[in-house]
Parts: sequence; C-alpha cells; structure tokens
Amino acid sequence: MKLLFDQNISHRVVNLLKTEFEFCLTVKEVDLFEASDNQIWRYCKENGLTVITQDDDFEKLYLLMGYPPKVIWVRTGNLPNSELANILIRNKETILEFNDNPDVGLLEIYRL
Repeated sequence: MKLLFDQNISHRVVNLLKTEFEFCLTVKEVDLFEASDNQIWRYCKENGLTVITQDDDFEKLYLLMGYPPKVIWVRTGNLPNSELANILIRNKETILEFNDNPDVGLLEIYRL
C-alpha cells in the first residue's frame, strides 16, 4: 500500500507512521505542496497512491470522479501529531482491509 499525505497532515505525523505503514509520502516530498487538489488526485491516480487527508475536497472529488485513487478521510479535527498518528495506527487493520477491497474507494476515520 502506498500512502500520500495531503498538505493538512503534518510531515511529523508521517514520520511517526513510517514504521507501521511501509510506504508513506507527503505532498512536499513529491513536489506537490502547492498543488491543487485536482493535481494531487491525478498524481495519486497515475502512481497508484491512496491519498490521506483531513480535507473534504477529496471526498467531493471521489463522489464526482470515483476511484482510483482511493481516499482516506481523517475526520478528527485538529489534534496533536502524536494523537493523530495513534488514531491511524489503531486503525491500521481497517486501512489495510480498505486498501485490499476493490469495491470501496472511500474510508472515513473518526476520533473515538
């Protein structure tokens, strides 16, 4: 599974996740930090990446264009980086199942 984290998720979160998820990139690492959501969408589609975001714009793109790419929408609000990383780690099994399911293109993760 290849994950690309949108601008609204800190690179510090991604650094905390690299031991749990084998392939994590930030938009900054692929020169898309200033890119539009459409440009990020296309990049993910062309490169087989799943986008992880806290932005509902990707949910709108998913509803409009379907998938790929798959979208993981983290709906937790603002949290400390370590707490956000822990939420994603606690949901690792769900994320892996989502990635392997060809019939689902959007996963919403909430704070419990």
